[in-house]
Amino acid sequence: MQVQKGFNSDITVRGQKYHIQTEDWGTQNPYLVSRIFCNGAVMKTIKTPYDTVLKLGSVQSEEAIKLALRRQHTTIIDTLMAGSLP
Repeated sequence: MQVQKGFNSDITVRGQKYHIQTEDWGTQNPYLVSRIFCNGAVMKTIKTPYDTVLKLGSVQSEEAIKLALRRQHTTIIDTLMAGSLP
């Protein structure tokens, strides 16, 4: 399985700028990891294991990982825009 690249977004909420970075750490370290930065400092790290993303008993699917990576990134942005940290 190939490592998915990831996503980076810069958003401003109530005058505060945030950078959200989400990446796939690959099969050797099977996690999807998102970090929320504010003023260059990590405010929060969200780490989701592949096991949570992939259904038990199914084969590891690049498409499932890619979709979960995008979903995790988008959910964090939506939560920040709503005014709360995940």
